[in-house]
Amino acid sequence: MTAPALVLLSQGSSDPQVAHILHGVRKQLQMARPELSVHIAFLDHCPPTGSTVVSTLVQRGVREMVFIPLDMTRAVDPEPAAVAMLSRVRASFPDVAVTLARPIGPATELLNVLDTMVREGLRSAHAVELDGLVLSTPGTGDVRGNALIARRARQWSTHHRLPVVVSVGDGSGPNSAQAIAALRSQGRRHIGVGSFFVAGDENFHAQAELARQAGAIAVSAPMGAHPLVLDLVLARYAFAAMELLDSQVAQDSFNREHPFSLAN
Repeated sequence: MTAPALVLLSQGSSDPQVAHILHGVRKQLQMARPELSVHIAFLDHCPPTGSTVVSTLVQRGVREMVFIPLDMTRAVDPEPAAVAMLSRVRASFPDVAVTLARPIGPATELLNVLDTMVREGLRSAHAVELDGLVLSTPGTGDVRGNALIARRARQWSTHHRLPVVVSVGDGSGPNSAQAIAALRSQGRRHIGVGSFFVAGDENFHAQAELARQAGAIAVSAPMGAHPLVLDLVLARYAFAAMELLDSQVAQDSFNREHPFSLAN
């Protein structure tokens, strides 16, 4: 049995460099798992759309697909645009089994990626002292995701024995400059920013610039195709693909037992 196609799902960006980076993530994932059919789709700004990817795969004979949202702040519930995309795809391709996996979310493993990226940022800035950290996120996620972001900040703080303030890029909370100001009010002067982003979209660049203007000594690069990010994608895919398979097996069994039912 052929494994379902894996489709990375991103918000997209008007910056072509973002699409380039995310296509790079797809290529790295394909290289890591050559037996899978790996693709990428965007919800806005740039092609291809989810419907376009599904249409292309259907023409190739693919009948099962798993979309993996590259959303760092949602842990359970995909964003509404992703749910709407899935509904459109299912309406347009009723004979295709398509599912939406859990977002990659603020998993604990990503703190290790943040550490690596922050160290690289500090090294590039020739900085040797650090007494405060900002966890810079794209914005508010779902309820579970927000709770996990707060927990990750506490874990990061405990690990480094440094105060950590979370910033958000969508205006729902303190931005990176305000987070740095909060740390400065505690007497902290050597502040680094860990970027909880997959790619450097407009939101990332805006928050990074605010942080630099506020005096951050280093702002880490986005995580990109870090191996731990790829591992998270594959974990989400494996779980969703198994659910998809179980659902299909149950439907096939029902159809065999009820050959004249409305399910056929």
